[in-house]
Amino acid sequence: MTTFHAFSGLLKAASLACLLAVTVASTGCATRPGGDPRDPIEPFNRSIAQFNDVADRNVLKPIATGYVQVVPELMRTGVNNFFSNLGDVWTFANSVLQLKPQQAGETAVRFGVNTLLGLGGLLDIATEAGIPKHKEDFGLTLGRWGVGAGPYLVLPLLGPSTVRDTVAFGVETNGNMLRRVDADPLRNGLQVLNVVDTRATYLQAGNVLEEAALDKYTFARDFYLQRRRSLITGGDVPTSDESPSGVESRPKQGK
Repeated sequence: MTTFHAFSGLLKAASLACLLAVTVASTGCATRPGGDPRDPIEPFNRSIAQFNDVADRNVLKPIATGYVQVVPELMRTGVNNFFSNLGDVWTFANSVLQLKPQQAGETAVRFGVNTLLGLGGLLDIATEAGIPKHKEDFGLTLGRWGVGAGPYLVLPLLGPSTVRDTVAFGVETNGNMLRRVDADPLRNGLQVLNVVDTRATYLQAGNVLEEAALDKYTFARDFYLQRRRSLITGGDVPTSDESPSGVESRPKQGK
């Protein structure tokens, strides 16, 4: 087993452990007085978030910063375009599952144009041609078909999630196009590069958050939950907060 596979297995094991902890806590413990009902195990989540902050500050952020400083912007843009193009395959699949034919068609066209004319996705020809970019995942698909988000959950190294999105994470992993690469060294290298590129993309936003938010944990939680809910409902955020065991109302088809 390669080091990357072992690390991936550790992440999955940690995620399952968190999921079990949430299940036990949500069935056996009441939300602390004054706490957010969407976050019944807030103390546990805060400890994981603190661990993630330390890991990011000491490992991932320095690597991403060095990447930005050493790699020319043109090359970084090409790398970002390449991984974004691969992600369109999974967006297409989830658009089909969500019965969004127009979005699925646009995503398919984007992938074809960027792959064939954009040097395998290094160039984003589709955006220049006015073809809109969409982003879907299996957690959003489950939500669109009425599966409730469940309690808020912070995953080790992976960050904000919910029980629904954590369950969907296993499907997301299998749907990652990088897993189709046969050669282990190449696949593992691309996985690492994807993580570094993603973190580099959010360097400035992370700095702004650290300076502006009085409570970074609360800000990150509220932003994540609201954005996920908005993506599922097509921007029509319900007026009442979703309860931990609640089910979102199914949005109208065709949006």
